[in-house]
Amino acid sequence: MTVEPRWVPVDVDTSKANIARVYDYWLGGSHNFRADQDVARAMIAVDPNITAMMRANRAFLGRAVRYLAREAGIRQFLDIGSGIPTEQNVHEVAQAVAPGSRVVYVDNDEVAVAHSRLILETDPDVAIIRADLREPGGILADPATQLLLDFTQPVAVLLVAVLHFIPDTDDPYGLVARLMDAVPPGSYLAIVHAASDIQAGAVAESMGRYNQMSSTPITLRTRGQVARFFDGMDLTGPGVVPLDEWWPPDEVELRAAGMLAGYAGIARKP
Repeated sequence: MTVEPRWVPVDVDTSKANIARVYDYWLGGSHNFRADQDVARAMIAVDPNITAMMRANRAFLGRAVRYLAREAGIRQFLDIGSGIPTEQNVHEVAQAVAPGSRVVYVDNDEVAVAHSRLILETDPDVAIIRADLREPGGILADPATQLLLDFTQPVAVLLVAVLHFIPDTDDPYGLVARLMDAVPPGSYLAIVHAASDIQAGAVAESMGRYNQMSSTPITLRTRGQVARFFDGMDLTGPGVVPLDEWWPPDEVELRAAGMLAGYAGIARKP
């Protein structure tokens, strides 16, 4: 009889692939199983750049959190669409810079949340809640959010590789505006979003295949459409740029070959 690791909830079937654990595999993590690995490898066969893209997303997240904690003085983070926080997670990066930093992770996937609760249970400054970006009021009103985050002080809202899962019919701009309306001036918004106008032909083909395989299709957007999420805010650094252009000089070796089909940006609420 196989004994599951202690971070696996008792009611989770690890013989079935889960997108949060697939993502963990792409990141080189250890919180995944054979079924997840099979799906991850199948998607790599469709799009060989997918691993580089996912790792670039994660590297940008770490870069953004270090910048926000060290340079901007942020001590509170709301990470929506967090998945399984196992490799260079937000609270580890933030707390390495500023011990005591508080993080609320949010995901709508019950498997990711169940795994995360076991992984994070020993840190009183971190919580994971099951909620959906499409319902920002539920995220903001959740008891764990209210306990950990002080909304009279700046908060960093992290939307890394999640907004492209929100179709236009669900009003993604309105959802972001509601989140940013709830945080005070001096708060920040960080976004990574899949691009429709970088290597457009190849990306459209690979995303078309991905959408056929996935129950959570992706909506690609142009640079202008991604920049619109930051309306009314002050962009930092190079602005809204291709993901592989948001690297400091000492991290240039982390760039993938060629241009990654995503945009990144960080902005401050005035």
